Amino acid sequence: MPGEESDHASSIHREISGLATERVNDSYSSLDELSTPELVRAMNREDASVAAAVAHAETAIVAAVDGIAERMRRGGRLLYVGAGTPGRLGVLDASEIPPTFGMSPDRVLGVIAGGDGAIRTAVEGAEDDAALGVSDMAARGVTALDSVVGISASGRTPYVLGAIGEARTRGAFTVGFACNAESPLGAAADVALEVVVGPEIVSGSTRLKSGTAQKMVLNMLSTLTMVKLGKTFGTLMVDVQITNEKLRARAERTIMRATACDRQAAAELLDAADGSVKVAIVAALAGIPAEAARSALERSDGFIRHALADEGS
Repeated sequence: MPGEESDHASSIHREISGLATERVNDSYSSLDELSTPELVRAMNREDASVAAAVAHAETAIVAAVDGIAERMRRGGRLLYVGAGTPGRLGVLDASEIPPTFGMSPDRVLGVIAGGDGAIRTAVEGAEDDAALGVSDMAARGVTALDSVVGISASGRTPYVLGAIGEARTRGAFTVGFACNAESPLGAAADVALEVVVGPEIVSGSTRLKSGTAQKMVLNMLSTLTMVKLGKTFGTLMVDVQITNEKLRARAERTIMRATACDRQAAAELLDAADGSVKVAIVAALAGIPAEAARSALERSDGFIRHALADEGS
């Protein structure tokens, strides 16, 4: 009915107009009259506030990392779900995990409303389709072993709410990541992760501060989960996949730093370890053959320090 549609539209208008991310930043009412240096300074000043907003959400980030790591340790997956910019950022973060941390591509997934085509081109109406979010979780066979992070600047995107609701019904660990306080998304998830960045310098353009906050937090969720899964040794990436010459050089430098050996020795250790930086480091530091180092790592769930302690006991 036309009247019902009008009432619905009015309700959405009121809901959105009350969001911090949609408010007008009165400090920049003359934005279009500023010089280029003034514009650059203004935008940089706004962006500088994002880290402080992320810091306010540290408790929720801790809960999210611990929940994700616990399930991934048992073989579960991490799925990011979003529409538009948040969906693209989820896809980006997920795509970086295999080369950086040597994890299979099917363990960290980015799911975007409208499918892969929406990574480059907006798919009209996809973000408003809660049923699509439900079906996307069903299609990926989400289970209680999985963790699903719903990402939405507004915290009210129907597609993301549908996905989180379905994931939670299936027993998955859920995180509602929004850039507004007391969001429907936060309320729908096990962990409400809300980073309140305030109004954008261009009103409503949530690819700006909200997008920056999303990138920062996704970096934290994935990277710190990988640290907790033994994918680093100190600050060193030790599960890097050697797919080109640059990464081969990085792998050799990592072995050199971890074992205080020269480049030739690092290259020989890496070859003996069939390209595994972890195996090469354990073999060098424990003074054992590569196969024995590999076995020690398997017994230690891939943690170098645990493997070395095991060999030293």
